[in-house]
Amino acid sequence: MTKYALFAGGDLQFFTRDFDYFVGIDRGSFFLLENKLPLDLAIGDFDSVSEQEFSNIKKKAKKIITAPAEKDDTDTELALKTIFAMDASAEVTIFGAFGGRLDHLMSNIFLPSDPDLTPYMSQIVLRDSQNHIQYRQKGSHLIEQVEGMAYVSFMTDGQADLRIRHAKYDLSSQNFFKKKVYSSNEFIGQAIEVAVDSGYIVIIQSKDGR
Repeated sequence: MTKYALFAGGDLQFFTRDFDYFVGIDRGSFFLLENKLPLDLAIGDFDSVSEQEFSNIKKKAKKIITAPAEKDDTDTELALKTIFAMDASAEVTIFGAFGGRLDHLMSNIFLPSDPDLTPYMSQIVLRDSQNHIQYRQKGSHLIEQVEGMAYVSFMTDGQADLRIRHAKYDLSSQNFFKKKVYSSNEFIGQAIEVAVDSGYIVIIQSKDGR
C-alpha cells in the first residue's frame, strides 16, 4: 500500500518523512517547499498564502488542484477525497490537523462523518508530537499501542454504547456508564479490544508534553 503524507495548515512542528507521496493542503504546500520535501500534489483554495508563495507553489508542485473558497468540503476533506479517488487502498497520515482554528480542529477529528470518507476511515491517521488519532467502523477491533504514547481514549460518534476489554479500565454491561469521551485509559501489555454496534469509534493515543 502506498503511504501518503498530507500537510494541513495547523501546527506543523512535528512531522516525519517516511512516505511515498507528499500532499500540501493550502499553506501546507508552502511548508513542504520550505522544508525541502517533495510536493507531489498541492490542493486547496490557497487563501492562506501570499501571491508570491502561491506563484512558487504553482512552479514547483508536480500537480496542483485549485478549489474555490466557497465550497461544501474543507480543503482537508477535498484532499482526502482526491487521494482515495486516485488510490482506494491509500494509507494516509495527516500532519497539521491540530492547532489554529477550533472549527478546523473539530472538522478534522470527525472526518469520517463525511459519507464519502466513511469507507476509508481505518486508512486515516492524524498525528502530532503528542497525539495519534485513528478510526474504526462499527464492530469489534483490536487496538495496538503506538510507540511512545502513554494514554488511550475512546469516543463514539453517536449514541451507541462502547465496550472496552483488556485495558487498565474495562467497560462492559457490568460497570457501564455513559460519557462522550472515555479518556485517560492505558494499555496493560496487550492490544485493547473495543466494540460498538453502530457508528464509528475515534481512538486517541496521547502523551504528556513535558
